[in-house]
Amino acid sequence: MKNNFYNDFDTEWIGRGQSKNDKGRTPFEQDRDRIIYSPAFRRLQSKTQVFLSGEFDFYRTRLTHSIEVSQIGRSIVNHLNRSSEFLEDGYSIDQDLVESICLAHDIGHPSFGHAGEQVLNELMVQSGGFEGNAQNLRILVDLFYRNQTEWNGMKPTRAFLDGLLKYKIMFSASEKKKHHFIYDFQQDILDFVSPETSFSGMFDTEKSLNSFKSLECRIMDWADDIAYSIHDLDDGIRAGFINVKKIRNWLDAKDIEYTGKDGEFLDSLCEAIITDTFSSFLARLIGEFIHATTFIRRENVLSTTTNRYAFDIDVEPDAKSLCSLLKMLAVGLVFHTPQVHQLEYKGGEILRKLYTVMETEYVLKETPGYQLLPSHYHKAMLNSDEHGKRRMLCDYISGMTDGFVVRTYKRLFDPDFGSIIDLI
Repeated sequence: MKNNFYNDFDTEWIGRGQSKNDKGRTPFEQDRDRIIYSPAFRRLQSKTQVFLSGEFDFYRTRLTHSIEVSQIGRSIVNHLNRSSEFLEDGYSIDQDLVESICLAHDIGHPSFGHAGEQVLNELMVQSGGFEGNAQNLRILVDLFYRNQTEWNGMKPTRAFLDGLLKYKIMFSASEKKKHHFIYDFQQDILDFVSPETSFSGMFDTEKSLNSFKSLECRIMDWADDIAYSIHDLDDGIRAGFINVKKIRNWLDAKDIEYTGKDGEFLDSLCEAIITDTFSSFLARLIGEFIHATTFIRRENVLSTTTNRYAFDIDVEPDAKSLCSLLKMLAVGLVFHTPQVHQLEYKGGEILRKLYTVMETEYVLKETPGYQLLPSHYHKAMLNSDEHGKRRMLCDYISGMTDGFVVRTYKRLFDPDFGSIIDLI
């Protein structure tokens, strides 16, 4: 049965990359399937979520996190479709669309988590910066398929691409240029997503522009918040970073009251840790957060063009506050620790040194003396200008998994590591 919530405007795809044909799948199903079968998606299994990938097998990687976000996103859609007074038969939020957005929301993020993202942005500041969400778009529109030394996108639909547009400010227009921007050369994506009205002309401030998101993007954003606020705590408890004593000390030291009942909630969490029931305790919160989501109408310049901007979600304030408490607890007891900071620093320095060596060889030299990159990248670099070479180098390094980065680093700098028959 046709879903009348979406129209031809939503399912039109941006015209670069492998063609799509009607083979019994909807355009949104094709988007989802292409993500699942892509090398970029598989690489997320060996990219850091919180802890370095490969050390233990119980905590999340970028891949398992993305799968969990997609399941939470589908559950939010189920809840909204069942409970909303605005929706009826043949008129519903598309689960496959939301699932594909959630699965792809981290597909462009580099090794070593946010530390890797920050280092690459510092190194690329003279050539347009680096941002994980902007790289999501670059992969989908420009880099999804390779034919020898040429890359093409996956022809994402407008609704799918817009669902990944968490931020709409250009790098050059961004005030701090640290994060939350897209690349300047991605203006055509904004023009495609909103062909009649420029996003930049709708708002006066960077914050308001970046806050203007499609319905499905808002669902993905909330699903992401739910997943990492709860699961980062779960991983932190299992890894020994979070225990009763540390929670008590953090509660005594904090100067912000998030929920009005922070102490009561954290007492319950401590009891769950003591009785080894914290997994089910945290899992129940997922359902509470999902059911705290409601469907609302809104009016704006795009609301007459697509239902994706005619509707929005609203989250109950108590759920938002509790989610914030969980995030800050994880930040205080996991992320802001010497163990994590030392690993982040090391990962960042490894990326910095790899980038610097390859930049020297391919960008600063007129002709490279060594072939440090795979042949297709090596050949493509020879035909690019300075900024194009840096962008291509950044594409290559940001796509590397944690283990691949470390092995490459060792091959270049560790005299006791490496062989001519190594897989590279």
